[in-house]
Amino acid sequence: LASAPSAVQTGLSAPSSRQVCKASPAASFSPPSASSVGDNLAASFIGDTRSKRHFLGRPLQFSGRQLTAPQVPQEAFCVLAAPDMATNSDVKVKSKIGLCGLAVMGQNFALNFAEKGIPISVFNRSANRVDDTVERAEKEGGGKYPLHGFKDAKSFVASLERPRAIIILVKAGAPVDETIEHLLQYLEPGDIIIDGGNEWYLNTERRAKQVAEKGIFYMGMGVSGGEEGARHGPSLMPGGPIEAWTRLKPLLEKVAAQVDDGPCVTYIGPGGSGNYVKMIHNGIEYGDMQLIAEAYDILKTVGGLSNEELKEVFDEWNKGELLSFLIEITSIIFAKKDDLADGFLVDKIMDKTGSKGTGMWTIQQAAELGVAAPTMAAALDNRYLSTEKEQRVAASSILLGPDLSSFPPVDKKQLVDDVRKALYCSKICSYAQGMSLIQKASNQHHWNLNLGAIARIWKGGCIIRAVFLDRIKKAFDRDPNLASLLVDPEFAKELLDRQPAWRRVVTLATERGIAVPAFSASLGYFDVYRRSRLPANLIQAQRDFFGAHTYERVDRPGAFHTEWSS
Repeated sequence: LASAPSAVQTGLSAPSSRQVCKASPAASFSPPSASSVGDNLAASFIGDTRSKRHFLGRPLQFSGRQLTAPQVPQEAFCVLAAPDMATNSDVKVKSKIGLCGLAVMGQNFALNFAEKGIPISVFNRSANRVDDTVERAEKEGGGKYPLHGFKDAKSFVASLERPRAIIILVKAGAPVDETIEHLLQYLEPGDIIIDGGNEWYLNTERRAKQVAEKGIFYMGMGVSGGEEGARHGPSLMPGGPIEAWTRLKPLLEKVAAQVDDGPCVTYIGPGGSGNYVKMIHNGIEYGDMQLIAEAYDILKTVGGLSNEELKEVFDEWNKGELLSFLIEITSIIFAKKDDLADGFLVDKIMDKTGSKGTGMWTIQQAAELGVAAPTMAAALDNRYLSTEKEQRVAASSILLGPDLSSFPPVDKKQLVDDVRKALYCSKICSYAQGMSLIQKASNQHHWNLNLGAIARIWKGGCIIRAVFLDRIKKAFDRDPNLASLLVDPEFAKELLDRQPAWRRVVTLATERGIAVPAFSASLGYFDVYRRSRLPANLIQAQRDFFGAHTYERVDRPGAFHTEWSS
């Protein structure tokens, strides 16, 4: 049937691009008879299908010029007879932007555009996801959302205003390359492809060079905020050609999260900088989540706080310096009752944490660039250790720690206050490490990134959004060449004021055998950074001893080597 005349030519009703073919499981159809379309048409129709003798995997029966088809769902026929609900020449829709990839993030992002009144065309290789998206648009927008669904790439591309702009939201890696190759058949010079996935930044730069040969612009755009952010306003981090950003800016500013000083989107920089910044954002997110988990562990294990008390604490924290999305949702998590058994759901969840790769990429980059990122590295290590559940259970009966009952009870109020201060200080260290990584990469790749602007667009929409990001923005606005957040006058004062509580928390947890790798790593980072002299002189002497690596002296310039055994 694919090579038979189109649905429009045969007199079959071809739905518009916004319609969905609906049928109950028992619904069926009968193809038009030869007499209904003319002898010549019937001859070609039957002649072509007779050679296959099947329709949608079911046997066909012929009697002279009459064709009888088996019972076939109408929806299947619609997809086959009119892949895009219309032929390419019939497409009259002209959308401002297209989106390819309709998993949860893609669907929600498309609906965000449509809700803002931006005409958008959507496409997915799995046709059912196109149907789902169109149906959601009809339901959520009451038939008023300008969202148009397509089931073949050619018609999808033809439905877009020239020069075209297409957002890709598919799994990183090979699926992105396959999608680009599929779309390139129909794109023209001046069109724009925007990859909105969590992609390795060097892949983005490779693809940009590849499509530039055809005169097509390529952007890598970080999208943060999860499915809710995508639907109602994410933080967007687009990087690539400035010409492409200029054309996309009005659209992206409409769909991004909105905060007091504007939309949470800005031009990040050239090349793969957009994907790079999103990667570091995720690394900071790893650190943030691990620090919150350690605060929870101390309060629960040492302080004995119940889930109800923990909710109250986090609610209170979310009214002050720790106000953030992650603190807010943690409070909600503590209150959630289990609908499958008695008690709270959080206590029934297996203590194994997954990861998708961006945290690993962040630590790899830190190592390659020679930037210390111990808080984020500790968070990643702890995720890996958490997955070794069976080993940990076995070790718990062998590697015994301190007896918690042997310690005197703690002052709950004091503990809660100390943990709050320790969490805040550790968060500053995590963000400082992330910003240092971004700055180092910017210098190496000549991206000329604006750290203040990046902090500003993280104020809303994204997972790490927090009230103190506004103060990070102001710190870099005051001094664009700020070496570290730790030495910004305002943050330095806060660290010094809270330092005693920070040390008390790490000490208390350590003596009781409560693992706080991210708290400890953050405090260690702070202590190393603030010391004018470290024991690194001994390590360099050892390196010179066994490897003749030479060393510098504090009292005279030059490189020196010593024959240590003579």
